[in-house]
Amino acid sequence: MRSVVTYLDAAATTRVDPRVADVVMHWMTEDFGNAGSRTHDYGTRARKAVQQAREYLASTVDAEASELIFTSGATESNNIALLGLAPYGEKSGRRHIITSAIEHKAVIEPLEHLASRGFEVEFLSPGSSGRLRADAVMERVRPDTLLVSLMHVNNETGVIQPVTELAHMLRKTQTYLHVDAAQGYGKVPEDLKAPIDMISISGHKVGAPKGVGALVVRLREFEAIPLEPIMFGGGQEWKLRPGTLPVPLVMGLAEAAKIFHSEHKAWNKRALQVRQRLLDGLQKTQFRINGDQEHTVPHILNLYFEGVSAEALIVGLKEQVAVATGSACTSASYTPSHVLAAMGLPRNVARNGLRLSWFPEQAEDLDVDELVKAITRLQA
Repeated sequence: MRSVVTYLDAAATTRVDPRVADVVMHWMTEDFGNAGSRTHDYGTRARKAVQQAREYLASTVDAEASELIFTSGATESNNIALLGLAPYGEKSGRRHIITSAIEHKAVIEPLEHLASRGFEVEFLSPGSSGRLRADAVMERVRPDTLLVSLMHVNNETGVIQPVTELAHMLRKTQTYLHVDAAQGYGKVPEDLKAPIDMISISGHKVGAPKGVGALVVRLREFEAIPLEPIMFGGGQEWKLRPGTLPVPLVMGLAEAAKIFHSEHKAWNKRALQVRQRLLDGLQKTQFRINGDQEHTVPHILNLYFEGVSAEALIVGLKEQVAVATGSACTSASYTPSHVLAAMGLPRNVARNGLRLSWFPEQAEDLDVDELVKAITRLQA
């Protein structure tokens, strides 16, 4: 019989909500038509359902349905936004791009590719708080600045970036704003209603299945953002994302969004209660919190425990909790976190930060006393 291990790695992925799973199964086994089929009712039902899902998801960020395309997740959305804008940058001579040094690799690596093509990519460091100032970003904007790409919520520290403030500032310029909202979508919903030009969304961070997401591409002054496709092979999603739409996953994403947006206040309250229980209990250990605690989501903590490595903590606590050092995309390596290093934290802290992240229903049974005892033994 498998022992009960409390799941504290929700920033990597979440369990599919059972209500979402029911919807996905319906569209897999009953209404299983292809949304592109035009000659029968199976296709018609799928097409209408996808349109309703598109309308709802767009409404959650105050966008029009025509401004949202479905993708396989935030990584693909990021690539379409960043690489798809590059041809316009090359034609217009606007080759300067601003981002932060704490972005997810799904932003950093496409931008490094653009740097190899002659773009000037400026990586801003946020300082020890892990939070950039909007005015500091604006100070770097130039006439040839094509794009600012800034994440909404950092996946390692939970720190919220000032994307709302920045969106309003950049609307007065010709520079576009892209926001990777993989971690923030649903958790801080009001932020994403700002006039952000492009928003990347991931389903599996909010209880939807893996393999589905969206990219919001807003009109600016009634003009479309000049994205060009990076994939070819069909006319789906305004030719920006060709391929057969995964109707069950799309419907699962919409259902998860409905649940999250209707319950997010209660969810945030419960997540905060878990956070407080953890912090109260951990006072018996020697630890520090990495990142700004005034501007943060309630369900992510990045901690450094004095005198013990992150690897030792993960191994020593594996019978009690499932945790990680940071992004699941880089968790195979115990190298220092590029996020914590970019914040200017000491090398031992950057190398040994431990991320705890949770959905309340999976963490409310956490035995904090036993967790604290285990950490204390490791610190002894």
